[in-house]
Amino acid sequence: MARIQLYDTTLRDGSQGEGVNFSLQDKLMIATKLDEMGFDYIEGGYPLSNPKDEEFFQRAADMDWKHARVTAFGMTRRKEIDACDDVGMQALVNSKAPVITIVGKTWDLHVTEVLRVSLEENIAMIADSVAYAKSEGREVIYDAEHCFDGYKANPDYAIQTWKAAADAGADMICMCDTNGGSLPEDIAEAVKVVEKEVGISIGIHTHNDSSLAVANSLAAVNAGAIQVQGTINGIGERCGNVDLVSMAANLALKCGHDVLTSDGISRLTELSRYVYEMANMNFQNSQPFVGASAFAHKGGMHVHAVNRVAHSYEHVPPDSVGNTRRILVSELSGRSNIMAKTTKFRLEEDGELQKRILDKVQDLEHDGYQFEAAEASFDLLVMKQAGTFSHSFELDHYRVNIENQSREPVTDAVIKMRVGDEVKLVVGEGDGPVNALDAALRNALRGTFPGLKEMSLVDYKVRVINSTEGTAARVRVVIESKDKENVWSTVGVSENIIEASWIALVDAVEYKIHKDRGVMQATTEQ
Repeated sequence: MARIQLYDTTLRDGSQGEGVNFSLQDKLMIATKLDEMGFDYIEGGYPLSNPKDEEFFQRAADMDWKHARVTAFGMTRRKEIDACDDVGMQALVNSKAPVITIVGKTWDLHVTEVLRVSLEENIAMIADSVAYAKSEGREVIYDAEHCFDGYKANPDYAIQTWKAAADAGADMICMCDTNGGSLPEDIAEAVKVVEKEVGISIGIHTHNDSSLAVANSLAAVNAGAIQVQGTINGIGERCGNVDLVSMAANLALKCGHDVLTSDGISRLTELSRYVYEMANMNFQNSQPFVGASAFAHKGGMHVHAVNRVAHSYEHVPPDSVGNTRRILVSELSGRSNIMAKTTKFRLEEDGELQKRILDKVQDLEHDGYQFEAAEASFDLLVMKQAGTFSHSFELDHYRVNIENQSREPVTDAVIKMRVGDEVKLVVGEGDGPVNALDAALRNALRGTFPGLKEMSLVDYKVRVINSTEGTAARVRVVIESKDKENVWSTVGVSENIIEASWIALVDAVEYKIHKDRGVMQATTEQ
């Protein structure tokens, strides 16, 4: 099958998403990662819009790009001014980018009511801008904004705008579903018309306002488009752009097209999470192909089938996109889930023990526990039910004190516990009660268990379970911890948020101690 170009606009269109902001260094690092994985075009931004985008292009000009062509984005010239004198066009040329993407109006409504120019002037603006960029020796992509809405409203005029760009020398016309409201059949019909009328390469740029961005982009490719513009993880304005992660996977694994480098598809999960980290955004567990839940199996019937024939409940192998299969344990689980999760403990043949584990899980979930995102706590539960768990310490009591001194709260925790034959009374200070309890617990255990020095808490989440109870509601706390090798999560539930935190904290420490003893394999959260 043919090569389908992937044009990434995460750094420009993606950064217009709510809460998304990239520093200059972020943009350079993301661009480097995209180039490494074989993306064909990387749109760095609009050089006239801000100094950061302008600096990006100057830095990019001195970098060694293995595969991608760096692209500058801008608008057609302003009305009644020569393209060579337009500051926006000058900024595009001065960006040194080898590719210039120019966006222009297709919809006559936007021409007369938004730009407030004549239909003829808009066509001249398109032609002049494309011709000027070509005269400067650049590859030019013309982005036909509101392409499908414009074609519906006034097909004759829409065709005139496309022809103006093509006749002026554009290398490609990219059809933009700017409002994200088109259906796949509308996309396919219009792509075929453009291909017939203008005779140059066609691209597609879709938004996800109708949750159809991937379907619309695939429809365009099937109709003849050879380029897909989008963003990593689909970030972008309003409901976002087409997700190039899903597009790359579908094009390669389902349609047989050539995309990215030879190992690019198997690194999609890595790329997705890299961009989320750079954008300081949470991973989307349910994201197709690369989400933590994309290959997670919870129902007992599903797990039973997957254990026998993996593809019976998986549309592609998880590792084909760099993801992993996860077997979840909950009150909906059957023995197949327990068998799959306890393989490392070699308990597969103990049916009675599996039943006890499942019964305990169901009882605890009734109380508000969830082990899907707290697999370390589940491993400890298994050991306790199997009789192989031994407490590393025994709590006598703890006390947390918060004082407001000089406007800054000061928190300390006192813990009395038995560690081996020794009774310890220790104090810890912290930024809050959980931090103070963690410090006191470490002070008590560090001498006996030196491995705790390399353990740290990396995330703390609280969720109210029964919100109708108001301030007396039960809460579930999940704590994520890590050491030099692994990341693991633990859970605690109580009406008291400090007690729930303590339960999760103790599990985190016990897991680390038992892991260091070699009692269990590490549970790494994805």
